[in-house]
Amino acid sequence: MNDRRDLELVLSSGTPIIVIETADEKRLLSLLVEIAVNRPTRSYRPLFRWSITDGLQRLDLDLEPQRHNADPADVLRHIRSVDAAGIYALLDFHPFLSDPVNVRLLKDIATSAAAKGIVVLLISHEIEVPAELKNVSARFGLKMPDAQQTRATVEDLIAEYRTRHPAKPVKVDARALELLVRNLKGLTLADTRRLARNAIHHDGAITADDIPAIMQAKYQLLNRDGMLSYEYDTAGFGDVAGFQSLKVWLNRRKAAFGDDKPAGLDPPKGILLVGVQGCGKSLAAKAAAGLFGLPLLRLDFGALYNKYHGETEKNLRAALSTADVMSPCVLWVDELEKGLATGHDDSGTSKRVLGTFLTWMAERRSEVFLVATSNDITALPPELVRKGRFDEIFFVDLPKPAVRADILRIHLSARGVDTRDFDLPKLVDVTAGFSGAEIEQGVVSALYAAHAMSQRPQPGHLAAEFGRTRPLSVVMAEPVEALRCWAKQRTVSAD
Repeated sequence: MNDRRDLELVLSSGTPIIVIETADEKRLLSLLVEIAVNRPTRSYRPLFRWSITDGLQRLDLDLEPQRHNADPADVLRHIRSVDAAGIYALLDFHPFLSDPVNVRLLKDIATSAAAKGIVVLLISHEIEVPAELKNVSARFGLKMPDAQQTRATVEDLIAEYRTRHPAKPVKVDARALELLVRNLKGLTLADTRRLARNAIHHDGAITADDIPAIMQAKYQLLNRDGMLSYEYDTAGFGDVAGFQSLKVWLNRRKAAFGDDKPAGLDPPKGILLVGVQGCGKSLAAKAAAGLFGLPLLRLDFGALYNKYHGETEKNLRAALSTADVMSPCVLWVDELEKGLATGHDDSGTSKRVLGTFLTWMAERRSEVFLVATSNDITALPPELVRKGRFDEIFFVDLPKPAVRADILRIHLSARGVDTRDFDLPKLVDVTAGFSGAEIEQGVVSALYAAHAMSQRPQPGHLAAEFGRTRPLSVVMAEPVEALRCWAKQRTVSAD
């Protein structure tokens, strides 16, 4: 990575307007100063910084700002009138690009910029360039710090802490330091310094206990648009009944996210969980993250959609980019068909979203393990479920008797009920055709009923509640049976 060299080439390209979107303004200005002061005398160009608060200020020399040039139109008129070469970094100029006067002034500057040696830099977190300026402008992006730069930053902060607290030596766990550097990947140097400083100054140490807090803070920095949610409560498969085949499959791939990755094996892409509603697909997605020991991100397709053309795809790209930066992680997409199903009445947005999602699935190189769930796979487009998109498609069926017994035991024990006095086999028979969610709700209702009668929970309370319930497999018998028949020859059983 050599941002300075790349930026120097762009500044020498003859393009009059350079657009730079970055959240690391301080780092960019430092690079510009380095470039300016190290240029040969014969090609030297002074460097100016402008902001609405300070006006125009020369950066390559220690000069006071010209506050009389604080007005956007005034500074552009000044630049247009100058005959000498110069680089002008205009900070946060994006709100003023909607003014036709400013657009015209920038076009005037661009017309004579090459002859004068003038370059205008438009610098902000996000810039929409007016159509009139697109043919006289180019974009440049700072690369994110690599592992070497991140490590150097963390080591500088350790040295800084030791200087300030000579009586309190920093305790650095070598393994935790490696994890810290890896998990700070994708952040600007400014954010890297802030998060690493917090970790060090919290207790004067870098330990494995710092990593979860770093990941949560990193997520908050990256996910400012709220398209992803960070799931703090990931389950363990010990809390999940059934799913024996899925557990074995995931355990075999757990090593791919460890330090000693198996040589010659492709990293796992992800899985699609299809099945009857309420049978634990979402819980299995959480348990996968818990098994791998990775943070879990949930993508909400409903939050992505926007009425303006192109904005939905942009939102999706931003969300997927955040997941890439958060890697290694598990990305959970619940009820996939609601976000990617296409139909004859579709305006085209769903097809474009599907195309964006498929491209990311095919081209991603990050360690993002995708767990998608679907209640109606027939609503998904064929190109999404063809072999190769996912490593495997698992079918989550209605729980078998042994699994129903485990579900009853888990939910009763979680609510403080001693199951040793319960005739579980009888309750297992009563719950035939029930999903895991329906069994849980039956347990909750039975406990309320027992409380209302001032009695201890008894098997009779549960049997009565289950007897009054018509499970989905009965209410929607035909669709459920059709789904089970479809999955029989096309998927792998999760149990």
